[in-house]
Amino acid sequence: MTTTDPATTYPTVLAPRSGHQTRDLGARSSTWEVLRRGWRTSPELQQGAAATLALALVGAAGRVAVPVLVQLTLDHGLDAGAGSRTMWTLTGVGLAVVIVTAVAAQASRRRLATAGESALAALRVRAFRHIHRLSLATQTDERRGALVSRVTTDVETLSQFLSWGGVAWLVNSALMLSVLVVMAVYDWRLTLVTIAVLVPMFVVLQAVQRRLSRAYDTVRQRIGELLTALSEMLMGTAAIRAYGAEAHVGQRVHEANQQSRRANVRAAVISAFLFPSADVFSAMTVASVVGVGVMLGPADGLSAGRLVAFVFLVLLFLEPVAEFTEVVDQTQLAVAGWRKVLDVLDTPADVVDPDPGVPLPPGPPEIVVTRVSFSYGSTPVLRDVSLVVPAGRRVALVGATGSGKTTLAKLLTRLADPTSGRILVSGIDLRHIAPTSLRSSFVLVPQEGFLFDTTVIENVRFGRPSATDDEVRLAFVELGLEPWVDGLPHGLHTPVGQRGEQLSVGERQLVSLARAYIANPTCLILDEATSAVDPATEVRLTRAVESLARGRTSVTIAHRLATAERADLVLVLGHGRLVEAGAHAELLARHGVYAELHRRWAAGIEVDPVTG
Repeated sequence: MTTTDPATTYPTVLAPRSGHQTRDLGARSSTWEVLRRGWRTSPELQQGAAATLALALVGAAGRVAVPVLVQLTLDHGLDAGAGSRTMWTLTGVGLAVVIVTAVAAQASRRRLATAGESALAALRVRAFRHIHRLSLATQTDERRGALVSRVTTDVETLSQFLSWGGVAWLVNSALMLSVLVVMAVYDWRLTLVTIAVLVPMFVVLQAVQRRLSRAYDTVRQRIGELLTALSEMLMGTAAIRAYGAEAHVGQRVHEANQQSRRANVRAAVISAFLFPSADVFSAMTVASVVGVGVMLGPADGLSAGRLVAFVFLVLLFLEPVAEFTEVVDQTQLAVAGWRKVLDVLDTPADVVDPDPGVPLPPGPPEIVVTRVSFSYGSTPVLRDVSLVVPAGRRVALVGATGSGKTTLAKLLTRLADPTSGRILVSGIDLRHIAPTSLRSSFVLVPQEGFLFDTTVIENVRFGRPSATDDEVRLAFVELGLEPWVDGLPHGLHTPVGQRGEQLSVGERQLVSLARAYIANPTCLILDEATSAVDPATEVRLTRAVESLARGRTSVTIAHRLATAERADLVLVLGHGRLVEAGAHAELLARHGVYAELHRRWAAGIEVDPVTG
């Protein structure tokens, strides 16, 4: 009888476990809050920030000094003559200012770019590690393509921003502040004129910026949906062709692509409004300053040199303003990406590793499950389960579809924590065991092991990266699989292809068993591998599993009850509860649930004996 636990394949939509809802940062926080939180969560950006800011201010001050030198030249240098000491002094000072300004600006940009890339590298690592700590239900709810987008596309958007937009914000802010101070010193009246003309522009740009922020949030969301649709299409190519579903799947990708296109077009339309707006206000500002300056004239202490210098200062002040629209455009795209990454980091991890944790004692462990319950969202899978797995014994988990076998196996390996109850391993609460000790002692071999796109030998080494070639070969010898691996085109060095697709299902499982063997665990959790293979491969797998389990505590999810017949203890689950426990012969003699399940399996009748 072949059964499949629904915990192996989650429903399309699963709500996060109670109290673990993802925080929707996009709906609850402003752009500035995202930037502040991003700053706090990226200490790499803060290192040396004061020195970087000081260099940026020096660079800005140097640029402001040029209009001052122009004013001095017009008002004093021309009267002294081209060869006078005054002209040579002003020329020398100007040259020194330009050199210092260039050096300071280059140093500030280099420091900011270095800090930015260091922060993004650390952010990628933090996001990647946090995703791996999320519960399987949360990962399914978020969808794999969207999570990939968080670590790749969204972080790359931040990288592009920091390489130019972040530098522009720092340099331009320093420049505008410096210019504004000098303008006020030169003539407070013309400064007020400049501000009066520019204030409406900032009001308009702020309103447009809010709409642009929402538009780019939608763009990031649509990109994640498109990546999800594309990844599903590529990963499901075989199924799509087998069912002739190309048109249906193509329509899904087309719809996701169109939604992404519409979101980008809407963001581009809003962004396009910014560019001419800034140009119009800039021209109005220069015209207003020149007009008022001419009206004031020398009678109010405004010399020709001071007016020309002030116009230069206004142009310097407007230079970042003209760039402001493009900077805002890129900033909103980056903030949208940063918000998505922070959303992931804000999602609580269901499994929190202890620090440092308690190491497990050597030898096969005893496992005691006490009143354990578990739910995926609001769907209960295990209900008040209590059982004991004796040390060094072979235990079979038996039950019909939906009984919770695979879920219990994942709880035993702490891929998730119980909603209630606890699991003791050698007398230690599973949640208190040091992660390194747990992973070296417990190994889960799923029904279809995942292989990476490399060779057979490298896939086996995932069980123990330090294993030598001879040790890997010995693993196949001990499992009785040497003839099979030697029959491969390149032996141990045969490429397996993406997800192991160059090998059959049974062959992939043989590699997974060798990987488990090389890890040398004290406890094996086996999702029986013989339920979907040919008889010859089943014989190989059965022998390999017997060899692998020898001398270890083992828990096998028995899809075929022939495995239960060889087990020391059989645990029967029914609708998330433990309904029977005992040896195979003992349970048959009881004529209960297991006996009926065994009779129907032997007769080839796939009916749940618990419900009839």
